[in-house]
Amino acid sequence: MRIQLESLNLAHAERLLCETSLQKTGSIVEAAKLLGITRHALKRRIIKHAIDWPRASAGSSMLAASSTESMMS
Repeated sequence: MRIQLESLNLAHAERLLCETSLQKTGSIVEAAKLLGITRHALKRRIIKHAIDWPRASAGSSMLAASSTESMMS
């Protein structure tokens, strides 16, 4: 897969690589493997570049739903 860079801006390239790998794999762990970095390093870059990663919010809402179900049982 080729990625077309608009400029030689390193921060922009890093963000683009992170976003592309996350979209391609759908997993932080797999995206990190694809990039050759740890999942912790990828999480730091997601925060650094303010990348909107839906898995984090989806996981939080799923956790909240399961907690609510546990309390109601």
